[in-house]
Amino acid sequence: MKTRLIKWFTAFNTALIRGSGGRLGAKLGSQTILLLHTTGRKSGRKTITPIAFFQVEGIYFVVASNWGRDANAAWYHNLLAQPRAEIEITGRLISVIARAALDDEYGRLWNYAVSRHPAYLDYQKMTARRIPIVVFVPLDGKE
Repeated sequence: MKTRLIKWFTAFNTALIRGSGGRLGAKLGSQTILLLHTTGRKSGRKTITPIAFFQVEGIYFVVASNWGRDANAAWYHNLLAQPRAEIEITGRLISVIARAALDDEYGRLWNYAVSRHPAYLDYQKMTARRIPIVVFVPLDGKE
């Protein structure tokens, strides 16, 4: 039931954000939502996933928490297979290359994210995996 509710909500929220050009549905509590456009690694179909993002030090990044589940989300695996993607923020499409945050960068971005959304700490306690952080590098070279 919980999975079905999450799927319904993400589909509804995606439609709301897209239909309003990001004026509605892009702010949920303390989080700001982008639409991640990826290509399915198995299906080859284009997918759109709403996900909370952060912008700091001139970069966009997301925390791949998957609600604290033990497996990474499908969108994360899609990015591993095909890191070229698009992010949609307030109706604007930005072509990006996704990469994992590593080492010191990971620690800095994790601390930034949990200071703004402490629930990530709870998600980390719920899973044995290290929750990945994905950085989006705009293809126009402006990171």
